[in-house]
Amino acid sequence: MKKNTILLFFMLISFSLLAQNKFTKVADNLFERYEYVKASQEYLLLVEKGNSEAYVYKQLGECYYNMFNTVESAKWYSLAVKTEQDAETYFNYAQMLKANARYEEANAQMKVFAEKAPTDQRAVEFNKNPDYLPSLIDKNKLFDVKILDINSDKSDFGAVLYNDVLYFSSARNGGGKKYGWNEEPFLDIYQSNLKADGSLSEPTPVSELNTRFHEGPVSITADGNTIYFSSESFNSNSFEKNNAKRLKFGQVHLFKAKMENGKWTAITAMPFNGKQYSTSNPSIDKEGKILYFSSNMPGSIGGIDIWKVRVNSDGTYGVPENLGDKINTAGDESFPFVTDDNVLYFASNGLIGFGGLDVFFVDLKKNDVPINVGKPVNTERDDFALTYNITKQLGYVSSNRSGEDHLYSSIPVCKGQIKVVVKSMKDDKILVNSKVLILDENSNVIGTQISNEKGEVVYDVDCEKIYIIEAYKDGYLTAKVPLAKFVGGVMSVNVTIKPIDVVITETEIILNPIYFDFNKSNVTKQGAEELDKLVYVMSQNDKLKIYVKSHSDSKGDDKYNLNLSDKRAKATVQYVISKGIDASRISGKGFGETELKIDCKNKCTDEQNATNRRSEFLLVK
Repeated sequence: MKKNTILLFFMLISFSLLAQNKFTKVADNLFERYEYVKASQEYLLLVEKGNSEAYVYKQLGECYYNMFNTVESAKWYSLAVKTEQDAETYFNYAQMLKANARYEEANAQMKVFAEKAPTDQRAVEFNKNPDYLPSLIDKNKLFDVKILDINSDKSDFGAVLYNDVLYFSSARNGGGKKYGWNEEPFLDIYQSNLKADGSLSEPTPVSELNTRFHEGPVSITADGNTIYFSSESFNSNSFEKNNAKRLKFGQVHLFKAKMENGKWTAITAMPFNGKQYSTSNPSIDKEGKILYFSSNMPGSIGGIDIWKVRVNSDGTYGVPENLGDKINTAGDESFPFVTDDNVLYFASNGLIGFGGLDVFFVDLKKNDVPINVGKPVNTERDDFALTYNITKQLGYVSSNRSGEDHLYSSIPVCKGQIKVVVKSMKDDKILVNSKVLILDENSNVIGTQISNEKGEVVYDVDCEKIYIIEAYKDGYLTAKVPLAKFVGGVMSVNVTIKPIDVVITETEIILNPIYFDFNKSNVTKQGAEELDKLVYVMSQNDKLKIYVKSHSDSKGDDKYNLNLSDKRAKATVQYVISKGIDASRISGKGFGETELKIDCKNKCTDEQNATNRRSEFLLVK
């Protein structure tokens, strides 16, 4: 059931409709009464009896289009267009093909549509970018989507969260009269409580708002005192008579109610409702001053448009304003929802999308053009009624991707930025043209940038992940900075790197002392920093060959010290090789306590022993 296309509801007085011809009279009458299920059955009987007119095929395509049976609709449209049809039929056929991911065929029908209606905005937009699909598919994911467990086997849609209560429309009430459009019960407003663990309670009807007609969706003011909702104009005794067909035609209208003693009371119709047009799908802004809604009222650009109206402090309303042709098209735009930060989400089948209704958003503060939300919110089917609670950071969207309108959570994909500034540790000077890497927690490189004139780079990142920053620059030691788990927003990181201060003589490379812990041979953090200097020097001169001499202190016996120092030499050599220096360019040996830096005759202080535990780097070549 395509809620966005329901404009008229009616009350039958008696049956007396004009038929297309004597063969299609019964089916046509049902079609005009929006009883598409029964109408399609009658048209199918005609086909079985050999009535193969293009008109019957088109009517079957239209029936299934309105029931959103995309396979059957495309099947019958394909037969109808073998005979020339009006432009809108080709457009509708293209939408059904897109809904089945038959994009090449859909584009072929859109080309016919564009030829027949070249000034239609939908045709203009299509001609601008007929190969739009790859760019839509490649869009960054903005939301994670998951079906809710409160859905019924009937239509459920239009969910919106206020405080800890989720309101939505549903046809799950099987006790009443069925609606001929799709043979489902009439829609009612339901509510479900959001529990502390994030689950939802069993939905219950909002009985004071529900009638024997359709109701929903809703919008509630921030203070919780006023609710706006859609219902049928029969509830305010507003309708038009068609005496020739002995019918009463009603519309979808907007109503409001006040909260008193825990119940919604004082239900009143909006003063800008009209007998000849629909007003529906309300969304009130944070301040309660602007009400957005959808309507086909005079002044609409397409079938249904997004409108807004000012809510005055005295309870009166301004003159409704169309949001204009940046948002509204010759197609349908409906289900507006405005967030607390003034971003408008809405559904459209006139803007370029995947098929059927797609969800778009636009920042009303910037007067931008609408942007397709992309997958997985949007699919080849109808996707609509996206709402978002900023406080709870919970969103909801409706979709018939499963074949029935159902409710889905739409949780924003948390993103943000890590801003890195690279400076010199020596004088705090900004370092331009530094290479800055960002790695995941497993040290996999996920991005590389060069710092700009401000010494900075900026990475766009996902939330709830751990990142590592590495900064490189010629003449400086590489710095590696693990970051805390990123939770959103902008994280500023200053990375300071040490200049390489190495003295090179004719016989050796002199580094700051590389010390080892007592009785250990592993390279320490301090030692690694110094060895990185050696690595840098060797990387800049591939002719250099180094011989490492490692020494111990005088504690312990000679044999033990010789063995320990040899381990230290090998550890030093292995560290340099691990940094990319060829093994043929560096070798080493341990000398134990045979070449003490300070011969303190076994009366050495801790400082003197530490000085003796060292490595030296001789130039071999």
